[in-house]
Amino acid sequence: MPRTRRTRLITSLRLLCAAAVLAALPACNADKILTEQPKSVIVPDNLYVDVAGFEAGLSALYAQVRRIRGGQDAGSVNGLYATATSIGVDNGYGNQVAPTENLFQIFGTFNTSLNDFHNITWTLMYQIINQANTIINRADNPAVQWTTADKARVVGEARLMRAWAYRYLSYYFGDVPVVLEESNGSNIRTDFDRTPRDSVRKLVINDLLFAEANLPLTSTNNGKVTKGVAQHFLAEMYLATGQPALAEAKAQAVVGSGVYKLITARYGVEANQPGVAFMDQFKDGNANRSQGNTEALWVFQYARDVVGGGISIMRRSWVSRYETIPGMKLAFEDGGRGIGRNAITKWALNLYEPSDVRGGIYAIRKFYILNNSANLPAGKKLGDTTFTIAVKETINDRFWPSTRKWDWSDPANPAIDPQYNDQAYLRLAETYLLLAEAQFKQGNLTAAATNINIVRARAGASAITPAQVTLDFILEERSRELVTEEERRFTLLRTGTWYTRTRLYNPLPQVAGSVSQIALRDTVFPIPQPVIDANLTKKMPQNPGY
Repeated sequence: MPRTRRTRLITSLRLLCAAAVLAALPACNADKILTEQPKSVIVPDNLYVDVAGFEAGLSALYAQVRRIRGGQDAGSVNGLYATATSIGVDNGYGNQVAPTENLFQIFGTFNTSLNDFHNITWTLMYQIINQANTIINRADNPAVQWTTADKARVVGEARLMRAWAYRYLSYYFGDVPVVLEESNGSNIRTDFDRTPRDSVRKLVINDLLFAEANLPLTSTNNGKVTKGVAQHFLAEMYLATGQPALAEAKAQAVVGSGVYKLITARYGVEANQPGVAFMDQFKDGNANRSQGNTEALWVFQYARDVVGGGISIMRRSWVSRYETIPGMKLAFEDGGRGIGRNAITKWALNLYEPSDVRGGIYAIRKFYILNNSANLPAGKKLGDTTFTIAVKETINDRFWPSTRKWDWSDPANPAIDPQYNDQAYLRLAETYLLLAEAQFKQGNLTAAATNINIVRARAGASAITPAQVTLDFILEERSRELVTEEERRFTLLRTGTWYTRTRLYNPLPQVAGSVSQIALRDTVFPIPQPVIDANLTKKMPQNPGY
């Protein structure tokens, strides 16, 4: 409080205390009365003293990472973080005129250092890094009560999360400042340098190698990262840094571990209902290893009405506004309420063979059953079918096919915006495709075809020959398997194909109500202007073209 006000309060309290003494009441201390002594305050100094405290810190760190499938602010149902990596690419486009979708679909004047989305993303990643640094740094305190094994595992988890954030930043912004210490009031800096991307990725690899060495092979906690997660990301990073032999070794370690297996048979909560094995792993109640999902490497845990439970808005972003179709209303069986801000491109929808279940009716909505008697079209009745249509990408197309991977709603309230089902973030199928890519890069087309065919066989797709293995084919297979799941922009940047493939397969000029201005400069996004402005004592260079 202001000093003059505090002085007056102390004077008044002292007079009251003097009166209390004269009245033979217990003595009082005015300064002590005004000193806050909260009974329950959690700060690093009293949190990171034992393994339980570090586990609490890790829980908060996991919650931050899970926000990547939520809105731009905690609890937000707008501006999906993952939009940045899943549209404005060859297999995903913006199906609405909205700030986030305009940025990643039109680029041009939307993609500037003043766009708040870039600043929000930068802030989230450095929040994750700082939380990880706090855990890593404080783990060296010899007074902490824990075992050597607990310390190694906790630090391994924190270093994997730090690696994840720096990996994200390296794709998103290129060269970025590296911070390895906990931020506090005594080490505030205004002279950061941008570390070259290759050096940032060396840090990512070192952190992942530590995690690989210290994380367990399995965990009874469904949400925890394990050795396989570190190895999966190592395979990706070794590909990104031009080391395919090392990438092959890490991907093979996951595939050959005996811990994971592709889902090839029906299981779980809807096993007795019509469907396909591939889609069972996306059902609520099936995502975790404890629920039978042998394919999941890392599963994001969401929980309703639980502090730190978080929300996902993947369904809201990817499922169309089907309730606006005449004869339709929101329904649990149709996935709940979507607003269709993102959509799969026509090119990606047409990649599937007729036998490929990943492009079939259980994976992609190709029709709806009319369920609203209040506004049935002429000549139609309840239970009739209305089909989706994929002729040409336009804006707000309610008839455009949409994925069923993110279906979730409350049966009592299908209009609810957030979703709370657990979701696989990394799957073994992607590891197989990383392995195939690493083998292709080394000229081993036979091995690459073998691993691609393992993924295709599960989907009911025809086998390919070694002669058919190309980088384009691998990228197409990744789309068939991982559309709307993978961070597609990062995949295309890693393979040097983002600009050409996006221009070729994404009809950018025809959507979002404006002509796209996509350019080579957009392979990295601008450093946020608030970041540059805050670097008061040393000029921070901007990315070229911004």
